Amino acid sequence: MPVINHIREIRQKKGISQIKMAEDLQVTRQTINAIEKNKYNPSLELALKIVAYFNMPIDEIFILQEDEK
Repeated sequence: MPVINHIREIRQKKGISQIKMAEDLQVTRQTINAIEKNKYNPSLELALKIVAYFNMPIDEIFILQEDEK
């Protein structure tokens, strides 16, 4: 099942640039961009850092999308 996220929307709503978020989380801007475009799923460690960074519940940021059958 694919994981989707709302990182871009949350980040933009809070007025945080990709560069600032990447610096704060000690990753590259390209990593943040790939996660936001659902081209890359973050490691569990990075996902938990993102949750702490936004101070939000994990299920408001990451969603496990069920396959339609």
